[in-house]
Amino acid sequence: AQSDGWRRRRASFSVPRMTAIPVLDACKPDADLAADFRAAYGQVGFAYLDNHGIDPALTAGVFAASRAFHALPGMEKAKIALDRNHRGFIAIDTSTDVNSTLAEVTKPNQSESFMMMREDAAETGEYLSGPNQWPDRPGFREAVTAYHDAMAALGMRLMRIAALALGAAPDAFNAAFARPTTWLRLLRYPPAPPQRPDDLWGSAPHTDFGCLTLLAQDDAGGLQVKAPQGGWIDAPPRPGAFVVNVGDMLHRWSNGVLRSTPHRVVNLSGRERYSCPFFFDPNVDVVIEPLSACVADDRPAAFEPLVFGDFLRAELEAGYDAHQAAKA
Repeated sequence: AQSDGWRRRRASFSVPRMTAIPVLDACKPDADLAADFRAAYGQVGFAYLDNHGIDPALTAGVFAASRAFHALPGMEKAKIALDRNHRGFIAIDTSTDVNSTLAEVTKPNQSESFMMMREDAAETGEYLSGPNQWPDRPGFREAVTAYHDAMAALGMRLMRIAALALGAAPDAFNAAFARPTTWLRLLRYPPAPPQRPDDLWGSAPHTDFGCLTLLAQDDAGGLQVKAPQGGWIDAPPRPGAFVVNVGDMLHRWSNGVLRSTPHRVVNLSGRERYSCPFFFDPNVDVVIEPLSACVADDRPAAFEPLVFGDFLRAELEAGYDAHQAAKA
C-alpha cells in the first residue's frame, strides 16, 4: 500500500527544465512531503527546505562560532589539526577532489574548515570513532554541539521521508542510523583571486559521498548546481532555508531513483564566504544496497552491496593529506 501511495499523489511542483532550485515545505504532512521529496530528488537532486523547525538562534550561533574560530591565528588553529578520525582543523590547500569525474582537478580546494563528528567518549575500534578536538574558545563547543544535535534530529526525520518517497516503510532506515555517522563542517572560503585559473575552485565539481547534506550558507553566494539538462545554475541563499541534497549512498540505496547531483563553489563575491554543511550518513558498518522497494523485474538492482566504512576510507584517503599521512 505504501508503494502505491506516492504514485497516487502528485507533487506540488514540476521542473521540466531546471532554471532554479525547487522548494520543499517541511510543514506539510509526511505523505505530501514525501511526494515532493521524490519529485525534487528524482529530477534535480537539490532543494531548499523551508519551515524545517531549526531555531534560527542555533544557526546564528554556529555561524558566530565559525567566524570566531576562523579569526584565530593560524598557529592556534593548527594545534587541533585534522586527526586520523577526521576531527579538527582542515587547513587550506590540504584537500583535493581527486576522485571527481566532473573535472580534471589538480589544485586543492580553496577553503579552510573546522570539522566535528558524532562525539564519542573514546575510540572504540570502529572506523572514525573518537572524541572531537575543540579550540580553546568559550562557548564554542556548546554552540556547535547544540546545532549538530538539532540537525541530526532533522536528518533522521528526512530519512523517514526518503523511505516513504521510495515506497518503503517509514522506519526502513532506522537501524542504519541508530548510531549515525554525522559531520558538521564550518567552512571559510577566501575570495577568489581576480585572475582565477579555470581550475581553481573554492570546492571543485563533485557529488557528496554520503546520504543527505543540509547546508546553511551566508549571503555571499557561490554555490552552483549542475542542471539535469546540463549547465550550471546558482543556488543563492534563501532566507531561513537550508539547501538539502542527496549523496551517493542514498542514490545507491534508491537504486538510482534519487539523484546525487554534482555541485561546486566559486566565491566571486570579493569577500569571505562562510557556510556550515551538515552531513547525515549511516553507521560505518552498514551495508548499502538497493532497497527491495526500489527493485523490480523492470528495474533490477544496479549497484553491488558495499560497506559504507570501506567506501568512506577510500574517499578520505584519496582526498585529504591527513588521511594519506595516516595511511603511510
